[in-house]
Amino acid sequence: MERLTEWLKYIDNEFIWGPPMLLLILGTGLVLMVMLRFMPLLRIPYGFRMLWQGRRRDDNLPGEISPFQALMTSLAATVGTGNIAGVATAIFMGGPGALFWMWCTALVGMATKYCEVVLAVHYREKDARGEHVGGPMYAIKNGLGRKWAWLGGLFAVFGGLAGFGIGNMVQVNSMADALHDNFGIPDLATGLVAMVLVGLVILGGVRRIGLVAATLVPFMCLAYLIAAMLVLVIHLDAIPAAFGLIFEHAFSPVAATGGFAGAAVMAAIRYGVARGVFSNEAGLGTAGIAQAAGTTNSPVRSGLIGMLGTFIDTLIVCTLTGLAIICTGAWTSGAKGAVLSGLAFETAMPGIGGALTALALSIFAFTTILGWSYYGEKCWIFLAGARSVLPFRIVWVLAVPFGAVAGLDFAWLLADMLNGLMAIPNLIALLLLSPVVVKLTREHFNGASR
Repeated sequence: MERLTEWLKYIDNEFIWGPPMLLLILGTGLVLMVMLRFMPLLRIPYGFRMLWQGRRRDDNLPGEISPFQALMTSLAATVGTGNIAGVATAIFMGGPGALFWMWCTALVGMATKYCEVVLAVHYREKDARGEHVGGPMYAIKNGLGRKWAWLGGLFAVFGGLAGFGIGNMVQVNSMADALHDNFGIPDLATGLVAMVLVGLVILGGVRRIGLVAATLVPFMCLAYLIAAMLVLVIHLDAIPAAFGLIFEHAFSPVAATGGFAGAAVMAAIRYGVARGVFSNEAGLGTAGIAQAAGTTNSPVRSGLIGMLGTFIDTLIVCTLTGLAIICTGAWTSGAKGAVLSGLAFETAMPGIGGALTALALSIFAFTTILGWSYYGEKCWIFLAGARSVLPFRIVWVLAVPFGAVAGLDFAWLLADMLNGLMAIPNLIALLLLSPVVVKLTREHFNGASR
């Protein structure tokens, strides 16, 4: 097993999440951004206006949940351990400059996610239960034709399996560790409680997931942002120097200092991009699965709302986490992962900072389990039909307590690989179907201007 783990780790680091894949993800986003003439960046305020108008479900439009609930379901899956542990890992491995490359990933990722959602809604269909389903697998099947159907099947297999690791067991494992270390709660207790709560939500289907996400996600994001901003207010005088470190070390090596081992520029790029993609999932195609359930008659409007997930996740939440780590000086401590983020908050707010981070991580992880349960379910529906829904939900719920108590190094590695493999069929479809996105976008805004 140890030899197999080392072999998989090599493949994961050098190929699946290595420079070629990261270049492909960034390159695709840049190509799409240019084809769209930087519209996603220019239309951010318009997107927020569409989001505000879509906060209630319109029964006259096709779809099961409101556009707001669809975005919150997507954010539930992306705002997770990546925003706390992922950012810290990027800075630990690549130095402060890694945050700059996370920003770059998010900026081009907005175009990627916009296109993912537009295609998902444009090519969505109804399943045997009458619910709208969409995502890369349906965009490939309905947009590229039957000869490409195998590519959509690959995406569904990768997504359907990856979810159990990266969207379920890894999340509850992080939650259990955080609650045990800070409050002494047994791992099994965390797993059992989480299992009951997850079961109560996902057995109610997408409407209940959307309702819980729309209630919980804004609250948890706002509470975390307030805590992070409080850390920055306490270290207000360190903010200019923090930005200086970020921009300086994005393009020049950072020497070893304190407990930080030093990092080359390539490390900043590699870990910044990899953790950025892990956090906001731009390029993986998952956002379109959630947005396809939203009530709408306009794929472009859904795309404008969907791309805000990347903006909120990385440019706001991850940025504040990264600045807190750098401003407090915690990045030189030698700590890594969630411990590093907790140390930053504890430095600014002794006695409560670590506990706040643990609670935030737990809530983020819980909502990620909900969001990924929906993604996994739709992947299995594509592969096996609507009859797979109940068995999938039962297995998903039962996997939660197992993830809380198990050693998941191998599971994390395998899930990370499958997660990265999801990007390949999705990026191929995005590039081949990009003319469709450009056409729909042009028609939408030409019609809006008349």
